[in-house]
Amino acid sequence: MAPEPVTPKPMPFDRYQPTVPVELPDRTWPDRRLTAAPRWCAVDLRDGNQALIDPMDPVRKRKMFETLVAMGYKEIEVGFPSASQPDFDFVRQLIDEDLIPDDVHIQVLTQCRDDLIERTYEAIAGAGQAIVHFYNSTSTLQRQVVFGLDKAGITEIAVNAARLCRKLEETVPGTAVRYEYSPESFTGTELDYAVEICDAVAEVIAPTPERPLVMNLPATVEMFTPNLYADAIEWFLRTVRNREAILLSLHPHNDRGTAVAAAELGVLAGADRVEGCLFGNGERTGNVDLVTLALNLFSQGIDPEVDLSDIDAVRRVAEYCNRLPVHERHPYAGDLVYTAFSGSHQDAIKKGFAALYATSEAAGRGRDYERWEVPYLPIDPAHVGRTYEAVIRVNSQSGKGGVAYIMEIEHGFALPRRLQIEFSKTIQTIVEDTGTEIGPGAMWDAFTTTYLPAEAPFAFRSSELTSSSDGSSTITAQLIVEGEPTTVTGTGNGPVAAFVAALADGLGVAVEVVDYHEHSLGAGADATAVAYVETKDGDGTVRWGVGTDPNIITASLKAVLGAAARARVGG
Repeated sequence: MAPEPVTPKPMPFDRYQPTVPVELPDRTWPDRRLTAAPRWCAVDLRDGNQALIDPMDPVRKRKMFETLVAMGYKEIEVGFPSASQPDFDFVRQLIDEDLIPDDVHIQVLTQCRDDLIERTYEAIAGAGQAIVHFYNSTSTLQRQVVFGLDKAGITEIAVNAARLCRKLEETVPGTAVRYEYSPESFTGTELDYAVEICDAVAEVIAPTPERPLVMNLPATVEMFTPNLYADAIEWFLRTVRNREAILLSLHPHNDRGTAVAAAELGVLAGADRVEGCLFGNGERTGNVDLVTLALNLFSQGIDPEVDLSDIDAVRRVAEYCNRLPVHERHPYAGDLVYTAFSGSHQDAIKKGFAALYATSEAAGRGRDYERWEVPYLPIDPAHVGRTYEAVIRVNSQSGKGGVAYIMEIEHGFALPRRLQIEFSKTIQTIVEDTGTEIGPGAMWDAFTTTYLPAEAPFAFRSSELTSSSDGSSTITAQLIVEGEPTTVTGTGNGPVAAFVAALADGLGVAVEVVDYHEHSLGAGADATAVAYVETKDGDGTVRWGVGTDPNIITASLKAVLGAAARARVGG
């Protein structure tokens, strides 16, 4: 009897209301396309670090900084030196030990408080160049419940901070200082007020196109869908003054799980810059993931302007520094993202690789294909340092494609299609019995046990072959049959047919060869021939045999003998 219909318990959705930042019916961003990477700013050492259960120690901080530099990030937020002695000490270490390349701007965060700003300038003294990032919260809710101030009061805090920053430039004469201002909780701030306070700050900073002000609009809490975020960015940029002297920066968080989409649409809406963390670390649900953003661009033929050619190395650094794992399904980087368990997916991937390389080899380029096109794999795993061997694993949901791929890539055996089907059934039985996946080693063990057993009822020792003027062949073969030396002789239209006749006459094992395939394993003097024969016995049962030998004819005879042995034991 079917279960009773279920009525879900109602959620208190009426306690919430939609957030719509602006009505923008004449939006233009949907008609644009991403054509270049934005400026990147990695905030792993500040926003990412503050969100860790165990913040990074000095060794981990340095490792993260060096990794970000090596990847090509040119703006790196290195800490909140006025709020944390370890952050202050780390900034000083970078400067005092001359660890900052000339083309890298370190960025330091400070609240809009005089004592904290002054401490920030002490931290950056001696740096060749630095971005001072000051912020205060501007959201309607925080103005009411946290600060108890009106808009004018909040604006005064930001403007006074800007004035002090400009004044303190004289304390760091050797440092080229640039500025970034964030109206924190931008997504909860009225848009017209966000423009108003940013314009007020810019009036003090006096940016120019050569020395622009970074206006950073944080989705401190992600409050609406990515399309509305893009509307807000486009409206802001239409309205703010002195656009040519502004670098519009995004700082999306992932509360709704759409930070990547919000960042991409925000760039379409005109943003110049994106702040985020490797693999999306950060407060609560995390900052936008810089790795996914970069490789999304890469997958569309756009230079991401950062180096992710060894993504596993980057992941290992992030996991070491953050003491948090990167999920197995994480885009581009997870252990399972280049893995197909579905049989139809595996088969399509195998055929995709074959077609890709066939085309490039026909054009005389070897495997240096012109354009990546393989089903289910948006990028070539090799481009991020992953290997094809890891693309497919086999479990109970897998089909012949996964089996064939591993047998060819891991072991060099290019199984004919019908043998793929036969052997995949063997693997299917194994994984269903064990309830888990099967690795290349265990798959090879299953293959040799089935088709190349060490202990078989028949074993091949040697043969002599003669040909007559009528084109027929006669073979005399020395075998081991059930442990006893045995000689069989037969004649037929070629070596294989002659051997089939010899087995029927000498051993009483009648098989018909219905298909045959061969290929070489290796190259040159060390090459081994691999032969596959499909046979049918008297009751119509189909069995495959496999043989290997440096000599292709001997490999073929061994394959026939293997099929005959399986027929003898009913395997």
